[in-house]
Amino acid sequence: MAAGVTLLLGLALVAQVQSTAASDLEELQEEDLIALLDDVTNRADNLEDEVRALEADRTRLAGGEDNAAAARAAERRLESYQILAGTVPVSGPGVVVVVRDPERELSTTTVIDLIQELRDGGSEAIQIGEVRVVASTWVEMRRDTLVVDGTSVSSPYEVRAIGDPHTLSGALAIPGGFIDNVRRNGGSVQVTEQDDTVLDALHEPSPHQYAQPVP
Repeated sequence: MAAGVTLLLGLALVAQVQSTAASDLEELQEEDLIALLDDVTNRADNLEDEVRALEADRTRLAGGEDNAAAARAAERRLESYQILAGTVPVSGPGVVVVVRDPERELSTTTVIDLIQELRDGGSEAIQIGEVRVVASTWVEMRRDTLVVDGTSVSSPYEVRAIGDPHTLSGALAIPGGFIDNVRRNGGSVQVTEQDDTVLDALHEPSPHQYAQPVP
């Protein structure tokens, strides 16, 4: 697992370098370059922290410590999986993004870009309106109405994400990204950094048709 996370770190850095090179850094303003650098640095720091945590777990378990260590490690992973699955409410530092679309130009692709940019910025949990975003979440614009997992979300659209506030806001502000696309189509985006953001919407997991847990 540690090796895998390390590999992801390398791939993330390479992908970031390639994408920035393609956008001609010489044309970016100083504040844009700083935001871009901060975004890459924070992603690398987060992945390195995860590597160290996984290596520490491996060392404790390989050293033959009592079952309590294994139980604590399993409990931490369970909490992490519950957050990813959206089955528990969460709170922490993050951002609140309010999107106004008076021209009704917001597209499905743009909403997907918003979710992806927040995830790329290290968000640990996302909520759109009253819908928790999980791995299986789908979005669609139906007759100028945003639908998330089958639930209609009223405009203006409020999106909450938990993670490092500065990194998340920087990820959304990258030139050519989500905010630029919305503004180019006559909309507006307000990003508010918060010390305590609450995500209280829960996702109800659908029953598996084929997969069954191994005893």
